[in-house]
Amino acid sequence: MKRDRGRGGVVVHPYRGYGSQREAFLMGRVFRQSALSRMIPHHGMLRDVADIVRRIERRGMAGAEVEIRLGANRLTVTTDRDGYFDVHLPLKSPLPQGLSWHVADLSVSHAGEQVHCRTGVYIPPPDTDLLVISDIDDTVMYTGVADKLRMLHRLFVQQAERRTAFPGVASLYQALHRGAGGGAKRPILYVSRGPWCIYEMLEAFFQLNRIPVGPILFLREWGISWRRPWPRRAEDHKHDLITRMLTLMEDMPCVLIGDSGQHDPEVYTRIVKQYPGRVKAIYIRRVDRKPDRERAIQRLRDEIADSDCQLVLAADSATIAVHAHQHGLISQADLVAVREASRDAAL
Repeated sequence: MKRDRGRGGVVVHPYRGYGSQREAFLMGRVFRQSALSRMIPHHGMLRDVADIVRRIERRGMAGAEVEIRLGANRLTVTTDRDGYFDVHLPLKSPLPQGLSWHVADLSVSHAGEQVHCRTGVYIPPPDTDLLVISDIDDTVMYTGVADKLRMLHRLFVQQAERRTAFPGVASLYQALHRGAGGGAKRPILYVSRGPWCIYEMLEAFFQLNRIPVGPILFLREWGISWRRPWPRRAEDHKHDLITRMLTLMEDMPCVLIGDSGQHDPEVYTRIVKQYPGRVKAIYIRRVDRKPDRERAIQRLRDEIADSDCQLVLAADSATIAVHAHQHGLISQADLVAVREASRDAAL
């Protein structure tokens, strides 16, 4: 947001892509950034407030042509009415072997203006043994979704360095990324109902806290404006994205991580029933101790008791790590690291 130094203009923001050996997907947005006066300092509260206004006031540029090149594969798409482009690129020409990350070149044309940029696309190696899919809000980062006003304040106002990661989360996700052997480099996909305009903040938050950033952050367009101050409904957003990933990754097993505050246990249980044998574990972070909610989660646990998947309701990252180690998902050394990180944070 701040890269234009307040001058405004056309901005192309591609999000990191993902795919398989046969196809690749990536999204992004073309928008016109509102100009800021050069009198506003580059740092401080006044600049932060101005940048929040700019996020809300971003004007998507409909009808822009976006050409994507990934290796020898090319495709041209057009942005929708909100300025977003969603690319499904068949990989007719194979990409270099031995790499997980590939570089996609983008060329955007609109009303005589041209912008060029690049983004990364993650293709899991053929021998990848596990896919990790995680919620963000109140699972990785404390958001407080139960309190809507505070949640909105944290989403739009708090900077990345002032946000709080749950104790032991970085060590736990690093362990799952590495696997029991230490060199797996498993893909971690993050799913959130948050708006795309906080993408930059989330990337900074993950890097500051040394949490594996994963190939993509799956957010959604809220459609917020001064005339429409509340987000558009997104029915089955998380369910649809997870089923899309499981279809793309074919037979690859997965682990699902979420929290007890919203609908993660219900969505994940539904996934277990739809994809028998694919989900190895469901880890749910306990964010409150409401008796009715705990009974509801216990009923969900009973519903999948006959499957190959266990639903673990965990008070902390160390509890999740213990189960993951017992089932061969992380190493002994990483289990110790998660325990130490959780203990140090509690002191």
